[in-house]
Amino acid sequence: MAYDEGLAQILRDDLSGEPVRERKMFGGLCFLIAGNMVAGVYPGGGMFRVAKADRAAALSLPGAEEIRMGARVMGGMVGLPPEAMADDAARGRLMALALAHVRGLPPK
Repeated sequence: MAYDEGLAQILRDDLSGEPVRERKMFGGLCFLIAGNMVAGVYPGGGMFRVAKADRAAALSLPGAEEIRMGARVMGGMVGLPPEAMADDAARGRLMALALAHVRGLPPK
């Protein structure tokens, strides 16, 4: 099952003006800034990389959920299912948290 190109375009639009690079990985499409993943799309919807300190706040947003790889929770990632990706406020807040986190990381 492939990722949704429409969801990828939503993230492209959200990240316009950012020095972002796209890379296919994890069965989806990831958006990177300075080599660090900030967000992406996968068959289950959208995913956002947030700081551990922001995880609880991110998961409290409407539709937000943990991302799992098999049985393992991916601690630094918060997901939005496809229907929740249409919520501009929730998606925008997750993107703001992700950008704040990734901007503080050293380039790869």
